[in-house]
Amino acid sequence: MANAMTKSQVLAGVAEAVGITKKQAGCCIEALVTMAYKGAKNGFTIPGLGKLVLVKRAARMGRNPATGEAIKIKAKTVVKFRVAKVCKESVLK
Repeated sequence: MANAMTKSQVLAGVAEAVGITKKQAGCCIEALVTMAYKGAKNGFTIPGLGKLVLVKRAARMGRNPATGEAIKIKAKTVVKFRVAKVCKESVLK
């Protein structure tokens, strides 16, 4: 299995594809990430890739794997990424 791309490889690829410097590509990606963090409350969509959303999980009963004791897990809000249909179809050919 191939290794995942490093940050510098991603920046180099973006820079080459768009025709800008690696530093400019880094600024663009950093701006996108910052916008995603701020917009996650309302749902942040990257067209063709997916959507970042907040999901509320209800309280539930769980089990401590070490002791088998039943424990109560509190309700919480989590961040999820929903992959776009176009992305799924493209990747899973």
